[in-house]
Amino acid sequence: MTDPSDESGTADEFWTQERCFIREVVNKPEIQDFSLAESRVEPGVTTQLHKLSVNEWYIILAGKGQMEVGDRPAYAVTKGDVVAIPAETSQRIHNNGDTNLLFQCVCLPRFTPDCYISLESD
Repeated sequence: MTDPSDESGTADEFWTQERCFIREVVNKPEIQDFSLAESRVEPGVTTQLHKLSVNEWYIILAGKGQMEVGDRPAYAVTKGDVVAIPAETSQRIHNNGDTNLLFQCVCLPRFTPDCYISLESD
């Protein structure tokens, strides 16, 4: 697991079109039931509005933000919060803090790139 006090991220994380960094922890074809990733959103950044074709949960590890899920009004999230995001539901998160917003992403079943659907026009 990423050390929440580490502001620089890890060597094996990568930048995504979602405007955040991702590090895959568990995401293997032989484990179809779930995947686990860590996400890092820099201060002031709002991730891309999108939906997934799988169920997802965010577990906030560090930082603070504003979460948007479906039609629900945006709400504050901080360390220790768990956000449930049903499949096919719009979502995005905004880092409104001064430090990186770090969270785990648990997907059931496993996340694959074809699960991701951008809801923003290019």
